[in-house]
Amino acid sequence: MPNSSSISEFLLLPLADTRQLQLLHFWLLLGIYLAALLGNGLISTAVACDRRLHTPMYFFLLNLALLDLGCISTTLPKAMANALWDTRAISYAGCAAQLFFLFFFLSAEFSFLTIMSYDRYVAICKPLHYGTLMDSRACATMAAAAWGTGVLISLLHTASTFSLPLCQGNVVNQFFCEVPQILKLSCSASYLREVVLLFFGSSLVFGCFVFIVVSYVQIFKTVLRMPSEQGRHKAFSTCLPHLAVVSFFLRTVFYAYLKPPSISFPSMDLMVALLYSVVPPTLNPVIYSMRNREIKHALRKVLQCTVFQLP
Repeated sequence: MPNSSSISEFLLLPLADTRQLQLLHFWLLLGIYLAALLGNGLISTAVACDRRLHTPMYFFLLNLALLDLGCISTTLPKAMANALWDTRAISYAGCAAQLFFLFFFLSAEFSFLTIMSYDRYVAICKPLHYGTLMDSRACATMAAAAWGTGVLISLLHTASTFSLPLCQGNVVNQFFCEVPQILKLSCSASYLREVVLLFFGSSLVFGCFVFIVVSYVQIFKTVLRMPSEQGRHKAFSTCLPHLAVVSFFLRTVFYAYLKPPSISFPSMDLMVALLYSVVPPTLNPVIYSMRNREIKHALRKVLQCTVFQLP
């Protein structure tokens, strides 16, 4: 049986069995990838260029857009290349890098989603203290903590996963390198350390989710006491999509990483992986920003300036 020292590459799951379907999947993934790049790129440009958007809420949205760009760029380009060139291989180092960056971007993104719920809680429930609690230093500290958390978690999981002896071949039943699929290649009883890490990380994520839910319960209580119907509508339109995205993201990640191996089905695993690694980075710009009047105004200004500067 091969072990990890003799494995130089892994074989990823093909997205289709026939050449025609592979090319179709390539064009579909390319369209999704370009849409994600365009949406998150526009958000980043608008927030960076418009001084009126240099506020805590849009600062966190900028970070979220950058993380979404990184997350979808970790998985889709390799999947598109494999579909286009009819290959399945990814190098050992490439697999480790893919797993590291995926964990990094996902962990940091969920940290920012937690921070954003706190930002909305302070803005709606404690508006008089918002300038003090969410000043530039506090925002920079929270952002640094979120990025640092992503680095720490990804280092722990990558080191733990790729230190395991792999005795069950090199075929990864996923279109990118995913921890549960690599654990299936490990020798029996050698993966308990990584399982413990996964459960510990899941406990932290669940704690963040509880914090988010409690924050929004307080927000909704405050919103319902608002005399202005327009104010209530604006608060709900901001907070409800955020809560829906967090719940969807959490359910799919928990299913992918914590489900028992006995209920693992390749087609279902593939669908869930697409849902948590591809769908959020593509839809987040629409859910969080494109429906926002200030973002739309900033984008119009950026586009107008670009058009007028063209020769």
